[in-house]
Amino acid sequence: MTRNLRDILEAAARGVFPAADGATTVVPQHCPRDAGVIAFTAHSVVFTDEDPRWVRETLAAMDCDALAAPMNARFLAALLERTGRRHDTIDLLLVGSPLPGEPALSLTEIEDPDHPRVVTSRRRRDDVRVWTAEGGVLVLGRGVAGRLEVAVEVAEGLRHRGLGRRLVTAARQLGGGEPVWAQVSPGNARSLRAFQAAGYVPVGSEALLGSC
Repeated sequence: MTRNLRDILEAAARGVFPAADGATTVVPQHCPRDAGVIAFTAHSVVFTDEDPRWVRETLAAMDCDALAAPMNARFLAALLERTGRRHDTIDLLLVGSPLPGEPALSLTEIEDPDHPRVVTSRRRRDDVRVWTAEGGVLVLGRGVAGRLEVAVEVAEGLRHRGLGRRLVTAARQLGGGEPVWAQVSPGNARSLRAFQAAGYVPVGSEALLGSC
């Protein structure tokens, strides 16, 4: 089992996952901005610069199934208090392999957007690039452990027409040969269907703890 978060994610993008042994791996943060937990099948990864012994002792004290402990609300609350960070939601983590060719969708790259989706992405990602389509916005940037992450927004009046699926498909073609990652709220069934229809596959769940 590798001890580096980037290596763990790169392997998962290839379909090679940590052993489903019920264990929890604790690795350092890739950068000061991002800490959190990723739960794969029967194996979790906690990425934090906090003392690994504290992490393991806190997990052992959880009064719940050991497999569920890293995503247990009480553990996440303890980690938030310990680190002084903030947390929004637990997301489903998906990845799309690179696609050849050019996007079928007509896209225009823009330099200085003020769209709320873009503002949010720039708080959470580096090297953000933004494209617009009629009724939609596509954002690519480097997030957790330098992975390439996608976010999209579709205008309300154009939803249910397949634009979201076309945008996230285009992201796989714009990634320069890299896998493209997505974090989707499990309750956002419409977005989840768009990503799955575009060939993205679920690999786990993620609780991302951001800087306050």
